[in-house]
Amino acid sequence: MLGSFGLAMWFLQRWCTMQQMDADALIQQSQQYLMNTYGSRELMLVKGQGVRVWDHTGKEYLDFLAGIGVNNLGHCHPCIVEALRTQAEQLLHCSNLYLIAPQIGLAAFLCEHSFAERVFLANSGAEANEGAIKLVRLYSKQKFSDERTTIITMHQSFHGRTMAALSATGQEKVQKGFEPLVPGFVFATFNDLKSVERLINSTTCAILVEPIQGEGGVIPATPDFLAGLRRLCNAHSLALIFDEIQCGLGRTGTNFAYEHYGVVPDVMTLAKALGGGVPIGALLAKGELAEVFQPGHHASTFGGNPLAASAALAYLRELFDGQLATSAARMGKFLRSELEALAARNPCIRQVRGVGLMLALELGPPLAMQVVAACRQQGLLINAIGEHVLRFLPPLIITEADCREACMKLDSALREVGPP
Repeated sequence: MLGSFGLAMWFLQRWCTMQQMDADALIQQSQQYLMNTYGSRELMLVKGQGVRVWDHTGKEYLDFLAGIGVNNLGHCHPCIVEALRTQAEQLLHCSNLYLIAPQIGLAAFLCEHSFAERVFLANSGAEANEGAIKLVRLYSKQKFSDERTTIITMHQSFHGRTMAALSATGQEKVQKGFEPLVPGFVFATFNDLKSVERLINSTTCAILVEPIQGEGGVIPATPDFLAGLRRLCNAHSLALIFDEIQCGLGRTGTNFAYEHYGVVPDVMTLAKALGGGVPIGALLAKGELAEVFQPGHHASTFGGNPLAASAALAYLRELFDGQLATSAARMGKFLRSELEALAARNPCIRQVRGVGLMLALELGPPLAMQVVAACRQQGLLINAIGEHVLRFLPPLIITEADCREACMKLDSALREVGPP
């Protein structure tokens, strides 16, 4: 007969086997019932704590992707969990036909800690960008003329998957097949001020730019480029829009990316990290632009609902009170130095680039997807942008030990898949 310990182990093994069977069934159902927008996925994450996550088999991973820059506080941070628990016991959702206390608090916090004077709350980054497009076009029509509707955006930019945001995105590969696109967007070369200036004419109303192009390969804007865009907008009465959906909220080592550059936009969009893991987006504006939207111009059923707004407010308090951006700047320098040391001894790596904890490795051979898969086997989560770029968006709470561990796993993965 089994002793008490043996019986406990039998039950544990049986439980794990049942969990695996349930997970296998779910994976099969995902292939049957979910649209195939994300390709084949065999990894199912079921638990997270801090900078670690676990899959359905119990395997542990060091998470250096953080939900693509969403989980800046790591997984299940106490302040986010408590904010959600408290709000869920009071009011999950109500219409924006009524005032929502957490939403008001969130808008006030954003305005008091940024350049902005008013805020519109949405559900995602794409929706925030859609709102920004509507805002600047309406403003320009009201103030100047009906013909002033064109927005200059950048090649290799990414602003979302909804139709106007997709049309503003400077990547043909994500637009192909969805034509006709929304008209009124023209594309300049990122970090080339003259290419922007050549596109300005009597129909131009705004310039839309990411301070750091995330999906374009983690390409930082030069300080001169953003300063030049500000001068052009001032000279031609254009609105300057910063898309900080991926690069904002502490990731670059400042609370907002525009602070890193010392250039203030007229309009800014936020999302990803804003809700600490809960979907929410924000459109921020100042001056006359902040007064443009009136009843009937724009709305959102779920935008800034009590649950999401409470989570976002909890994240922002932690960001501003806990020196999170300062830590991101310090750890970004450390992680970059570790990656540069790795690059010095690995001929596959062409370049290390990025700002703060938004970093990338550019590889010479087209190995990015293979390296990502090998890292996953090593217990490290990162992702690839195209065939040549590895992206690192870890939680802002990482330590030097986490960075060393990640680079050790990455080194092993590179040696496994790299050329001889």
